[in-house]
Amino acid sequence: MYEFFKGVHIFGLILMAGNVTVTAFWKVFADRTCKTQIVAFAQWLVTVTDFSFTLTGGFLMVLGGYGAAFAGHISLFSTPWLVYGQLMLAVSGAIWVGILVPIQIRQASAAQDFAIIGDVPDSYKKDSRTWLIWGLISTVPLTLGMYFMVAKPF
Repeated sequence: MYEFFKGVHIFGLILMAGNVTVTAFWKVFADRTCKTQIVAFAQWLVTVTDFSFTLTGGFLMVLGGYGAAFAGHISLFSTPWLVYGQLMLAVSGAIWVGILVPIQIRQASAAQDFAIIGDVPDSYKKDSRTWLIWGLISTVPLTLGMYFMVAKPF
């Protein structure tokens, strides 16, 4: 059972980390075109892929991680690398839920409007910069969490 849950955990990480990385990359390039239909379509894809891959990946990562810890008789709260890994995932998740998702919702609404009526507004561009900065910041604890899980430095 331990190996099964560990596999689920790793698969979830691949889904989540892969989507976080790729989404930021292609959204930046779509936004730089300033072509309303391209920007609107990219913003729609950000929403779809975040809820399809990031959320699903995060769920599988947590399910697999806790399942592996349970099956492997590993203490979640007294094993230092697990504590730090969980803390880093919580920090990254808090940034995603508290900052990134509200921006994405606001941008998705704006994109529906400007795809039809004209130019990409400055407010959307400002939100895009904020989304990118906080998105990059949120990958730092995610990457640290991966390090703690793999290297087990403590």
